[in-house]
Amino acid sequence: MTIEQIYTGCLAQGAYYIVSNGEAAIIDPLREVTPYLERAEKDNVKIKYVFETHFHADFVSGHLSLSEKTGAPIIYGPNANPSFEAIIAEDGQVFNIGDVTITAIHTPGHTMESTTFLLKDKDGNEEAIFTGDTLFLGDVGRPDLAQKAADMTREQLAEILFDSLRNKIMTLPKHLTVYPGHGAGSACGKNMMKETVDTLENQLQINYALRADMTKSEFVSELLDGLAEPPAYFPLNVKMNKEGYQHFDQVL
Repeated sequence: MTIEQIYTGCLAQGAYYIVSNGEAAIIDPLREVTPYLERAEKDNVKIKYVFETHFHADFVSGHLSLSEKTGAPIIYGPNANPSFEAIIAEDGQVFNIGDVTITAIHTPGHTMESTTFLLKDKDGNEEAIFTGDTLFLGDVGRPDLAQKAADMTREQLAEILFDSLRNKIMTLPKHLTVYPGHGAGSACGKNMMKETVDTLENQLQINYALRADMTKSEFVSELLDGLAEPPAYFPLNVKMNKEGYQHFDQVL
């Protein structure tokens, strides 16, 4: 099994390339998919699935192009309703890639479809989580980007995120490696670390949003405190990713 983080510094974004026994999965690909295709060809593996942790607001995903070029289905978590063909995974649904598995864990709050993907090795041991914008290193995803689509206040979304973190992520084995969707510099959070990989155990110790004694009201207050207005182009990117547009002039 191989896990590679493909990090793009200008976007502070992490995409992931996972390989096992001749098959590969890509998580949160960027718009330019040639690097993924070239890497798979070099490794002589078939890209079996394209996983999306949520509808991205800060960049246009390459999910459609990658699916069209490889035949790999696109997978979203529960509550996603894209305008193109995709597998909408159930909470707990398992996908096989070679000798390993990826389990969809529904973790709404940043967006209502936000999903964390849990990787298990060939023996069924939990190895890593790909948390998208649910859990960052040192921070968690902002809960105000999905207000309009979810018809909720940012406070309500923050409360949902609190429950997702406590009930779905903080209960996982502490040794897990955390692979987030973004690092420091992204507008999707406010207090991210410069590191791009960490353990869940360390995050439980240092991430302000994962304090064991934190109440839901404290979480909401601290998460929303000092939250800047999101960039104006974010809603347009979400629309492009959700409806399948690949160029800005299609939605303007």
